[in-house]
Amino acid sequence: MEWQGRPESDNVDDRRGISGGGVAIGGGIIGVIFILAKFLLGDGDINDLSQLVQQPQQQQTEMTSDQKAADDKEASFVKVVLKDTEDVWTKIFSDMGKTYTDPPLVLYRGSTTGACGTASSSTGPFYCPQDHDVYIDLAFAQQLKDQFGAKGDFAMAYVVAHEVGHHVQYLLGVTQKMQQLQQQLSETDYDKYSVRLELQADFYAGIWAHYDQKMKNVINAEDITEALSAANAVGDDRLQKEFQGTVTPDTFTHGTSAERMYWFKKGYDTGDMSQGDTFAAGSF
Repeated sequence: MEWQGRPESDNVDDRRGISGGGVAIGGGIIGVIFILAKFLLGDGDINDLSQLVQQPQQQQTEMTSDQKAADDKEASFVKVVLKDTEDVWTKIFSDMGKTYTDPPLVLYRGSTTGACGTASSSTGPFYCPQDHDVYIDLAFAQQLKDQFGAKGDFAMAYVVAHEVGHHVQYLLGVTQKMQQLQQQLSETDYDKYSVRLELQADFYAGIWAHYDQKMKNVINAEDITEALSAANAVGDDRLQKEFQGTVTPDTFTHGTSAERMYWFKKGYDTGDMSQGDTFAAGSF
């Protein structure tokens, strides 16, 4: 993705270095494998998230100058992507006769707090509908590359776009309907709808990529390959097999690797919001 030197969003609450007493260097990103499998890419049950017990962090150390420079570069990239989502979704909502409000982005390292409770490196990126903020620990960018093999900068762009997709769902009233369903259904039945919610966020990430390329001409075929690689890396079936050794579809919360790739690519290929009804019967 062509991003260097381009405008960055100023709707960012940069908390790096504020919480957690420093920056965890090395492999201390995953606290508990089960929590990672459920919350990777955030978006787990909001009630569970607010009750999540923060995992002990490994020894905190100060960043070297090279590490800080790399961290600042990653932060700049995320801010550019966020600015692009603001421009794209403002245009799409305007075309629909609606008003888009930008979600603030909270950047942090280690841990921080918000309306949905404590966010730590083990929760992964997530969107909080209570305060309408997107939360991202920048350590997740390196985790995508090192632990999940999702190479390239656009893997992180996909993550940001997915979380912003949840904000789009909130603005369109989908999130509120899901919260009502949560009060009516068993956990097992609700998880089936949760999967569809996540797949729609993947679709919206693809919609964003479609229009970002159309409006700004900054995305190429390699970027889309990187996004699909990231979607494949964080499918429930792949995560469960890697971390649990078995795959249990009844506990899926985000969808399989194949489903996540399918819906992102459908959004990117079509650019058609009307084709993103992942809740429709037979949609996957």
